[in-house]
Amino acid sequence: MKNFVLFISIIFLAACNKKNLSLETADNVNLEKYVGRWYEIASIPQKFQEGCHCTTAEYELKDDYVKVINSCTQGGVDGELDVAEGKAFIPDENDKSRLKVQFFWPFKGDYWILELGDNYEYAAVGSPDRESLWILSRTPIMDEQTYKTILKSLKVKGFPTEELNMTDQSCYI
Repeated sequence: MKNFVLFISIIFLAACNKKNLSLETADNVNLEKYVGRWYEIASIPQKFQEGCHCTTAEYELKDDYVKVINSCTQGGVDGELDVAEGKAFIPDENDKSRLKVQFFWPFKGDYWILELGDNYEYAAVGSPDRESLWILSRTPIMDEQTYKTILKSLKVKGFPTEELNMTDQSCYI
C-alpha cells in the first residue's frame, strides 16, 4: 500500500508539472498579417543559435506551407551571415497558431504562436514543452513596458522567462 501511495503521488506531481499543463496560444492568427520580417528580441538559448547576433526571421506564404528564412551573423555584428531555410506547416486549418516547422526532413518541431500584438507588432513563439521561446518584434528594439507585459504573460503560462537572453540587434540600430 505504501508503494502504491508513493506511485500515485509521483504521478500526481508529474501531472502538476508546468511542462505538462495545457498551453494557451494566440487567438485568430491571420498568417497573411504574420508574414514578413521579424527581429528576435530575446530567446531561451538553443544550441543551433549559438554565437548568433542580429537574428531575424522572414516568413512568406506559399500554397500549402509558410516559407521560413532564419538568419543571423555568427560571432558578432560583423560576422559571417548564417542562413537556415525551412517550411512551416499548418496541421489544423482551424488553429493557425500551432504550426509545425521543418528545417531538416523528416523532422518537424512545434512552433506555437503564444502572444501576438493587436497590430502584429510583436509575437512570442515557443513549444509546448516550454524548452524553446522567442520574443519577436517588427523592429529591432522593443519598448520596455511591452517586453515586461509579454514576460508576465509567458511566466503565467509556465515558461522559464529567467532563462531568456536578450539578442544583440546593434547591426540594425
